[in-house]
Amino acid sequence: MITFDGVTKKYPDGTVAVDDLTLDVPDGTLAVFVGPSGCGKTTSMRMINRMIDPTSGTLTVDGKDVTKVDAVKLRLGIGYVIQSAGLMPHLKVVDNVATVPVLMGESRRSARKAALGVLERVGLDPKLADRYPAQLSGGQQQRVGVARALAADPPILLMDEPFSAVDPVVREELQVEILRLQSELRKTIVFVTHDIDEALKLGEKVAVFGRGGKLQQYDAPRRLLSNPANDFVAGFIGADRGYRGLQFTPGTGLPLHDLRTVSEAGVDALDLGPDEWALVTRADGSPYAWIDVNGVGLHRQGKSLYDSTIAGGSLLVPNGTMRLALDAALSSPAGLGVVVDDRQQVIGGVKADDVIAAIKGKKGST
Repeated sequence: MITFDGVTKKYPDGTVAVDDLTLDVPDGTLAVFVGPSGCGKTTSMRMINRMIDPTSGTLTVDGKDVTKVDAVKLRLGIGYVIQSAGLMPHLKVVDNVATVPVLMGESRRSARKAALGVLERVGLDPKLADRYPAQLSGGQQQRVGVARALAADPPILLMDEPFSAVDPVVREELQVEILRLQSELRKTIVFVTHDIDEALKLGEKVAVFGRGGKLQQYDAPRRLLSNPANDFVAGFIGADRGYRGLQFTPGTGLPLHDLRTVSEAGVDALDLGPDEWALVTRADGSPYAWIDVNGVGLHRQGKSLYDSTIAGGSLLVPNGTMRLALDAALSSPAGLGVVVDDRQQVIGGVKADDVIAAIKGKKGST
């Protein structure tokens, strides 16, 4: 348990970075600190491992006041992941990951062996172990940073805007990876971000900080969306919080509509009328792209199909949400969101009208 009790951080020039912060992060919880720049979220997190000491109030970890615990020992029991990974460029990946276990007295040989297993746990090929950080992509470096933080199996993990320096696709992959790891490991995690979407996606509890280091609301994501504490929280979350709230509603029970599909090999023989669309599938049956009568001509000229990456829109996957279902329907050029099974095989399409009707039905039954 991490507990802030009236914690304040005030600098000699009078600047208040954190103002009377009181909150608990229960064991095994992923808590996200979010807010605009300069709101005290990072300062609050750094007080947990005494990179910054509080001016007043009490901050305890497992019931012990952190200011009365040896700082080095405290930090060895807390994993720390920062933006751009912060890897040591002169060390190979395996030695970066093994750093903390070696500092704690484990033999280098044993620590390197264990590091290979941790690399696999975070989704990296152990073959990358002998490379240097500069030889990795940004996403791979961040995974190594997470592996290094987990190597000594600390009960607490601090993550300071770890994904802000990577592109949106890699960022989403890393978010999914963190959720997977947390479901397996149940660490106590404090994650700092300025991105409200990231906070709502990852956090079991979300702390919204405002200017002057004042905590505005600390709640579950669903409640933040449905019951913002004040105008600041409502404004920070955004005017589309009703749409965002759909991510907590299962996208089950929606009627499935037939989709016209065609294999890549059969595109040239496809006969489509005006305003008709067909879903092109790969050899393995997974969706590849939407195509219309004009697209057929383009394809014959060797040009790419309409949005050849995700079938022209989002895909509704098993255990998907109403938000994903609505987005799939709205982003599809055919007006039908593509629904796939757990093997990425197309099983039908969903219409926006059906999603909206289901949402109304759920609200009417509550």
